[in-house]
Amino acid sequence: MSPAVVASAAKQAEQLRLHGNRYFKKDRFGAAIDAYTEAIVLCPNVPIYWTNRALCHRKRNEWTRVEEDCRRAIQLDHYSVKALDLGRGANPKSYMVEEIWQELARAKYLAWEHESTKRSWELQNLKEACEAALKEKHFLDASEMEGFVDENAKSNLEQLEALGRVFNKAAEDDTPTEVPDYLCCKITLDIFRDPVIAPSGFTYERAVILDHLQKVGRFDPITRESLYPSQLVPNLAIKEAVSAYLEKHGWAYKMD
Repeated sequence: MSPAVVASAAKQAEQLRLHGNRYFKKDRFGAAIDAYTEAIVLCPNVPIYWTNRALCHRKRNEWTRVEEDCRRAIQLDHYSVKALDLGRGANPKSYMVEEIWQELARAKYLAWEHESTKRSWELQNLKEACEAALKEKHFLDASEMEGFVDENAKSNLEQLEALGRVFNKAAEDDTPTEVPDYLCCKITLDIFRDPVIAPSGFTYERAVILDHLQKVGRFDPITRESLYPSQLVPNLAIKEAVSAYLEKHGWAYKMD
């Protein structure tokens, strides 16, 4: 396909997206779906066309189609969380949100692993070069400082130890540790994905607490006080904290 044809298709697809957006604002979800579908046919590798169509399906409670479009969007853009967010509010009995999260987490972890390996290799090479430079400096200083060999050796050792600490600090973000407790669900002990806070002040993973309320009983699992789904409120502060932590510590995306 020639560049001119590709450019023309992309321009037409973008125009269709704009039409779809206008239909969506008027609650004409069927027409919006048709517009986004035509855009997808023209340019199937543009994630936003898939997520926009998924949003229309969500408005119509067509959860299977939401899932299909969200999966495709994540395959196209590993760094987009819009597809995951579109799964919120699905039937709690469904594993759609969990499966979408797993797809996203797997992609994020693989991306981190690739970048981490590259950073580790660069740091190790830089560390070795710095150590070699310090040792060479020590050798030259020793030849000029007769009678002060012990002091020079001690200074060189201290510099090498300081250098090691600097590089260890630089590698901290890529070194897996324990995720802080406040970022983990009290029931599963896993890092939060969609945290909600109960009247008791305790925060739980949405799907997990809803499952508890349905299968075990309408009470807070920690305080044992009465609790109903309508009382759960999204904990946006924790959600933002989790996003910031994952952005800095990509290894935390790894699933057992």
